[in-house]
Amino acid sequence: MKKGEQTPLERAERSIIKTYKSEIWRKFTRAINEYEMIGDGDKIAVCISGGKDSMLMAKLFQELERHGRKNFDLVFLVMNPGYNERNYEQIRDNARALNIPIQVFDTDIFDAVVHVEDSPCYLCARMRRGHLYSQARALGCNKIALGHHFDDVIETILMGMLFGAQVQTMMPKLHSTNYPGMELIRPLYLIREADIVRWCNYNDLHFIHCACRFTESCEASGEPEKMSGRLYVKELIRRLEQENEFLAMNIFRSVENVNLNTVICYKKDGEKHHFLDGYDERAPLFAGKPVMGDDAGGQ
Repeated sequence: MKKGEQTPLERAERSIIKTYKSEIWRKFTRAINEYEMIGDGDKIAVCISGGKDSMLMAKLFQELERHGRKNFDLVFLVMNPGYNERNYEQIRDNARALNIPIQVFDTDIFDAVVHVEDSPCYLCARMRRGHLYSQARALGCNKIALGHHFDDVIETILMGMLFGAQVQTMMPKLHSTNYPGMELIRPLYLIREADIVRWCNYNDLHFIHCACRFTESCEASGEPEKMSGRLYVKELIRRLEQENEFLAMNIFRSVENVNLNTVICYKKDGEKHHFLDGYDERAPLFAGKPVMGDDAGGQ
């Protein structure tokens, strides 16, 4: 290597805060600040699946430590749910190349869900999260960080509407209901997936994709459409964005600008609220004066 030439690691780290400062670094710090994800004394388990999103998240946290935020501790946690040897070694090789000091623990989740026909991905995700919470708490952590990004958020919004008949979103942080004192945070919440891909390509980095046996069997059978409705929604958003560059942000803003006065019903803390509840009591009083339209034949 020539004198003054950057190593691949130095290039990858520098590109986060230089080349992709606007697209990645600023959106990462903005999400942490805007949604108050980190507090003094936190110990965060940065959960690494081995894919591009979680690996970038690990590097972002390292940069955050390096550039002034010293009020928290990190554990880089990798769960092996039953990866094949090739994928497992690729995760370890990438962690070494990027100088991420991972801690690995094993589970048998892939074996447990391999024969499940109804919603195996949903069950696998729940089991994985439970194991992550449990392991993180055993290591003294009070938070786990997952690598969901902006596109995951807007896809979840549309999937809820199209397939679940509900309006909901993937929240930037959540208190755990099963592990008191534990919290989940999503620091990539405002970062577009395309920018993560660009960062990977710029640094010639190659990470595993979803490496479960269900995904592998779908790909091997030539029927990837069986994987989930998320692929359908992802492609739908991609096509619509070609016609409207603001579409993705409009989807995101739609769950920030909910007007409860214009929805038929909504749920809060498990309790359903209907617009007819107290509807007549809220009717405006006009002291006998005609309402606009009454004298014009309106109904």
